[in-house]
Amino acid sequence: MAAQPPGGEPAPSDGRLPAASLGVRDFGIYVHVPFCATRCGYCDFNTYTAAELGSDGSTDSYLTAVRHELQLARNVLGDADRPISTVFFGGGTPTLLAAHELCGILNQMSDEFGLATDVEVTCEANPDSVSPESLAALRSAGFTRMSFGLQSTSQRALAVLERTHTPGRAVAAIEQARAAGFDHVNADVIYAIPGESDAELVETLEAVIDSGVDHVSAYSLIVEDGTRLASQVRRGDVIPTDDDVAADRYLLVDQALAGAGMDWYEVSNWSRDGGQCRHNLSYWRGADWWGIGPGAHSHVGGVRWWNVRHPSEYSTLLAAGKSPAQARELLTPEDQRVESILLQLRLSVGLDLSVLRAAGRAAAAAAVNDGLLDPGSLARGRAVLTLSGRLLADALVRDLID
Repeated sequence: MAAQPPGGEPAPSDGRLPAASLGVRDFGIYVHVPFCATRCGYCDFNTYTAAELGSDGSTDSYLTAVRHELQLARNVLGDADRPISTVFFGGGTPTLLAAHELCGILNQMSDEFGLATDVEVTCEANPDSVSPESLAALRSAGFTRMSFGLQSTSQRALAVLERTHTPGRAVAAIEQARAAGFDHVNADVIYAIPGESDAELVETLEAVIDSGVDHVSAYSLIVEDGTRLASQVRRGDVIPTDDDVAADRYLLVDQALAGAGMDWYEVSNWSRDGGQCRHNLSYWRGADWWGIGPGAHSHVGGVRWWNVRHPSEYSTLLAAGKSPAQARELLTPEDQRVESILLQLRLSVGLDLSVLRAAGRAAAAAAVNDGLLDPGSLARGRAVLTLSGRLLADALVRDLID
């Protein structure tokens, strides 16, 4: 069962936004492709297998709905020149769509909005859902970045996660992407997998580094309610990793990647020079983006909204000329201040101290004494996490907000 969206207020059926939110700012588009070949036991994303969708799962109806939502976005945002800076195809497994279908979506974005000359276009993929031919087609059409769900090179760990690819296939897919001309390739890694050893994680990191990727996203496994993994934990069939062990694994990840020339630029992300994901940076910096697809979230000018989750309902609403938004919220200045603290503190450039109140500044000074913030950063007017601070960032945020 996928995580449920927040509450919010009703969204206008025509998708209109308050006039004050429509200023021209850097703009990105996220496309949610909700299809997966199988459902991994740990996943709570808004995804569906063919068996789960039945007759409601045609890719043709999805693609038609995506075209309609792109037209809706153009109408809502008006005629102002607003070329797209970044595009991110996520899921799900976007590469379950044919390469020409993904390229068709990108072409329509270009037709509706135009693409910036240095546009970044990322596509997520499972290692077993691409081929040299499909990767070459994506690169030729203007995709600039691939992101592979590698997760682990341990067969035992992959079995715990219920991943379908073999350990070697992930590395082969990365090599094929590089051969197709992708200079920017990311590997997703999951650590703190139940039963995982230090040696298994080190082996995964070595394989990732040797593969030539210029970006790594590493996430501690979270047991989400409603997943098969959560049921296994409740029954005692799987023992979750202790928090202290998970923290040690993060330190191991950071040490290995830093030693290979990858610097952290966000708590869970490392890259070589020029390899940062600009699209994800736009989220952390509070920029504007329109989320296309079932369950996708959007943010434009302080208005956040989220689409209905089921592909059938999503397609039906757009076919009727209506917005697929389920609900929205208008962010107050205080909401935006809190989000700035929550998100920007996670970045290596840190948080501008001007967004903190007196109590938050006092908490920042205390965090320096506790070894959680770099003392030199405060003198520069910013709060920058130390390595220890990265491990306790969520708790520190609560102190800084007050």
